[in-house]
Amino acid sequence: MHRIRQLADRSLAEAFLLTRDEFVFGLLYRRHKDALWRLAMRLSGGDRNVSEEVLQEAWLRAVERLPQFRWESSLRTWLSGFVVNGMREHWRREKPGEMLEEAISIPARAAPLHKKLDIETAFSSLPPGYRAVLTLHDVEGFKHEEIAGMLGIAVGTSKSQLARARKAVREIMGR
Repeated sequence: MHRIRQLADRSLAEAFLLTRDEFVFGLLYRRHKDALWRLAMRLSGGDRNVSEEVLQEAWLRAVERLPQFRWESSLRTWLSGFVVNGMREHWRREKPGEMLEEAISIPARAAPLHKKLDIETAFSSLPPGYRAVLTLHDVEGFKHEEIAGMLGIAVGTSKSQLARARKAVREIMGR
């Protein structure tokens, strides 16, 4: 099934690059928009405005760079990288001078007691770096090697941050 999806993506991408046809792009867009939206929403902690901004920029960059895509990964993985990088840029603008590695290492902040604690609340209360690794691995199913490439961190860092993120969620849910 994965191979069929990859072939369909490649056919659509090649057809779009040849024709620049809006309909063909729409087919490609519809194949991936929901997954990329979920990723952006999870990474942004549920902030619709940030997610929309990041997704728009991600699609613009992806279309611009599509001719250089080498098909060494799935198209969805490649597109997800634009979303992750867009979110990283957002985090840098939000907290200038704070690198992703530093953001990953921040301990989880406590959720307000008056809030109903569910998994989404716990998830959104994580610092951006924890949320990124946890989302990419446990929710989106990316491998540590792919996550490391997307986030610009070592594979070992991805693994350790995932363990810390899971621990933070357990602690938040335990309160």
